[in-house]
Amino acid sequence: MTKVKFIALKNYIKGGYPQEKDFETKEVDLDETLGNNQILVKLIYISVDPYVRGRMSEGKSYIDPFKIGEPIECGGVGKIEKSNCSKWKVGDYIANNQFPWKEKFVTDGNNPGCYKADKNAAPLPCYLSLLGMTGMTAYCGLTEIGEPKKGETLVVSAGSGAVGQIVGQVGKIIGCRVIGIAGSKEKCDFMTKELRFDVGINYKSPTYKDDIAKAVEKTGVDIYWENVGGEITDAVLPHLNKYARIPLCGVISSYNKTELDVGPRIQIYLLKSSAKMQGFIVFNYIDKFPAASKQLAEWYNQGKIKDQHSIKKGLDQVVPSFLSLFNSDHLGKMIIKIADE
Repeated sequence: MTKVKFIALKNYIKGGYPQEKDFETKEVDLDETLGNNQILVKLIYISVDPYVRGRMSEGKSYIDPFKIGEPIECGGVGKIEKSNCSKWKVGDYIANNQFPWKEKFVTDGNNPGCYKADKNAAPLPCYLSLLGMTGMTAYCGLTEIGEPKKGETLVVSAGSGAVGQIVGQVGKIIGCRVIGIAGSKEKCDFMTKELRFDVGINYKSPTYKDDIAKAVEKTGVDIYWENVGGEITDAVLPHLNKYARIPLCGVISSYNKTELDVGPRIQIYLLKSSAKMQGFIVFNYIDKFPAASKQLAEWYNQGKIKDQHSIKKGLDQVVPSFLSLFNSDHLGKMIIKIADE
């Protein structure tokens, strides 16, 4: 038996922002005896993502809520310490989009969600961002729904965030003019100087609506990548071009509201522009993952795309880092390092 710690949901949240009191850290005995095809994984990196908030509430959604008292799950990368599965050997690095927030655990080595993380191909944190669920979300959502074409104008809300940074860079590679929206001058500079977006707009500026209008005055908006919703979207919709496309990835501005989020009705804008708005989750395109991963890895190794991470260390940093996602105080993908590689 080995003592291991994990982070669990303490209670369901009916509305409002999650708080540290909604989580609890538990210590339990782990039986390292392996059954057929089982593996023992030491967690190295764990992801924290906004979609976790949805699983902290009861009610119908595209995925079941977490169980009270059980480990919260998110994308993770671990190292095989013991193996009773022919697919894995001790020392291999393994990634999965649903690893528990737990220091060590036993799992099924034949789980189809598990895949190898090759340090020689890319740094391990990339398998939680560019080469993980984040990258698949950005690439598949943009190419399948956004259908970007050279010369078009792409507007990305939360452009400095985990998904937005990849969406904008893929758009640039394809030949789009890219406008990123974020919440500080630092983030706008990051988008334009590091990610090579054409324009960065600070939505916390009192002139942000005018700034958006000026940025698209001559081109309009062909693709609007929706990460945020709310007033930012209200400012973009009047500028849609005919046959504009809106991949609906997230609406983080609404996740923690205690009352119904009400704003201008969107139907008139979609009707006038013959625009398409389509919601999606990444697993809608699971058959596209191999090709998407291959293309993103190729661009990464050619230096055409960057993968910005915000990395903190320690299991005790998981919850504070998750809560910080709703305060817009980080760049790129938020990742916690649980143990040394």
